[in-house]
Amino acid sequence: MRDVAMVAGVSAQTVSRVLGGRPNVQEATRAKVLAAVKQLGYHRTNTARALVTGQSMTVGVLTLASGYYSRAALVLGIERAARQSEYTVNATTTDSLAIPAVSESLRQLIQQGVDGIIIAVPLLDTDDSLEALTKVVPTLTLDGARTSSADVVAVNQTMAVRLAMKHLLDLGHRTVWHVSGPPEWSDAASRVAGWRAALQEAGREVPPELHGDWSPESGYRCGLILAAMPEVTAVLVASDEMAFGVMRALAELGRRVPEDISIVGIDDIALAAYATPPLTTVSQSFEATGRRAFEHLLRQMRDPDTVQLSEAVAPTLIVRATTAPPRIEP
Repeated sequence: MRDVAMVAGVSAQTVSRVLGGRPNVQEATRAKVLAAVKQLGYHRTNTARALVTGQSMTVGVLTLASGYYSRAALVLGIERAARQSEYTVNATTTDSLAIPAVSESLRQLIQQGVDGIIIAVPLLDTDDSLEALTKVVPTLTLDGARTSSADVVAVNQTMAVRLAMKHLLDLGHRTVWHVSGPPEWSDAASRVAGWRAALQEAGREVPPELHGDWSPESGYRCGLILAAMPEVTAVLVASDEMAFGVMRALAELGRRVPEDISIVGIDDIALAAYATPPLTTVSQSFEATGRRAFEHLLRQMRDPDTVQLSEAVAPTLIVRATTAPPRIEP
């Protein structure tokens, strides 16, 4: 920084103001500093900054080891928001949702010296070890349970299910079957509860749910079962990827979508609009949720005494071509 100041003919403090994007710097001075930076190939390092400020300018993100679109999109949103605030992201994964495995992954992030942590795994419960770890650095959770010191940003899953159920019941379907995600995921459990409550409130029969694991393969297996039951006219699938599998199985066994069976997914991933037919789904922007999560965490990191206000992100129903009124038998 002193070399840049010497070449630009300004003070090191002025260089710091320019590189920090602060106001009260004349444009001519800013241009001289940036020209000197380019000439010298200068760039700041988080290590040097950490020695001065005590902050690493990094945040940790813990996700479940998987190839699901939602996890990648969440991390993308976090990284883009972090970059705008000059933070970098250290991401790690856990192969298990068991508390000891999650705790160990959190310890690894804390040992790396991160300034804050976003937990993007579906915690169904917490214990004393998680409570203690989330008090070490500012922490935010994106799924499931929270500790007493963690903030929460999450999509309103109850609203997501109610939007889908209202759409299908308003079309005239007598009941709606459900292909759920794995029960250990908080989102999946919330969607099952919302689906069941919507049918009960409408005075409709509640059929047994079928269980998937978020994969298209599991959706396909459930679709083979649904296709064999002529009474099925509408299905809510807990993820778009499973919905694609359901639709493939229905097509193979001669059940038309939406003429014979209406399908609604949840997520609105990029492929949903290009399925055959295009998938009706409930949109929950993972990237936007990741961005909001970082913004919440940033407020915590800048002011640890800030009041923690959880945020429920509102989903949106996207009606495409996989839903229609039930076919009337002659």
